[in-house]
Amino acid sequence: MNTKSALMLLAFLAICLAAGGLGSFFTANSVRTWYPQLRKPAGTPPSWVFGPVWTTLYVLMAVAAWLIWREYGWGARSALLFFFAQLALNLAWSGIFFGSRLPGIAFFEIVVLWLAIAFTAIVFYWLKPVAAYLLVPYLMWVTYASYLNFGLWRLNRE
Repeated sequence: MNTKSALMLLAFLAICLAAGGLGSFFTANSVRTWYPQLRKPAGTPPSWVFGPVWTTLYVLMAVAAWLIWREYGWGARSALLFFFAQLALNLAWSGIFFGSRLPGIAFFEIVVLWLAIAFTAIVFYWLKPVAAYLLVPYLMWVTYASYLNFGLWRLNRE
């Protein structure tokens, strides 16, 4: 791996992990005060699971985007824009669900996020299948998170 490629990998890692860090800014207070008070759907994992899972997913996302960049450079601008759009939607979900404490609106947003991830994975597949495969755990986790979000919304409507 040459220096430019290594620096771009670090840049993608920094961007994805920064999005996760910014998302945790929205969640920090609510996870301690609001979230523990909510009724939770069956299958809700313990709180300690979320940090390691999301960190792993952000690393996989970064590697996927980097593989596209490494193969095509900025010639894959459209694919990378889709990637960054879904990353922005990911961050927005944290702000809506935890920051604003609006699980109903967050559910509709996570559906849009799911579609954006699926579309990004399809585009990545056309360009470099392994990059798309790296997004599969993320899509599966967001599917599970959608179930949790819907359940939290339904169980806690007032």
